[in-house]
Amino acid sequence: MKLSRSALVLFAVIAPVALVVWTGRGWFLRAAAHQWIISDPLGPADAVAILGGGVTVRPFAAAQYYRQGLVTKILIDGPDSEAILLKLGVPESAIEAFGHALRNTHEEALALRACMEQRNLHSIIVPTEIFSTRRVRWMLRRALPIEFQIRVIALDAPDYRLEDWSRGMPGSAAFEKEVIKYIYYRLRY
Repeated sequence: MKLSRSALVLFAVIAPVALVVWTGRGWFLRAAAHQWIISDPLGPADAVAILGGGVTVRPFAAAQYYRQGLVTKILIDGPDSEAILLKLGVPESAIEAFGHALRNTHEEALALRACMEQRNLHSIIVPTEIFSTRRVRWMLRRALPIEFQIRVIALDAPDYRLEDWSRGMPGSAAFEKEVIKYIYYRLRY
């Protein structure tokens, strides 16, 4: 009898604590993500760069910046982005490659630096999905000279948005993956 009473008291204490932790989990994750995600103010730049991947959102943002007159050049890392940009009405003369078959953000940052120095560009917009913003900005700031202006813009992903990412597996998995990638990049580069 004494053991079951102790178990009942223990349950009465632990259950409310567990409930608060579980119900507050979403709030905690959203707060962590808001601290993690960075996005610079959008403004005019010499060019916008579309890093590899993200073809479902990045070329569309780049085309929008071009149409708004924020940039006159769109730098790309692959033919997939070019095909999308052309379909969106961006003239071929505004699209330039800055690399070919680059394997990661580090290689892209180095290729982007070489391209910007060769073309005498000093400011760049880099749109990327919300969770990769911190890693992308950190890598670009490591690779580009300090006098270059870098604007990393956070974009919602196709299967989750900033407002609802914590409600589903794709957003939660993407956040976890980016935290790991960021730590790897900090240790590797």
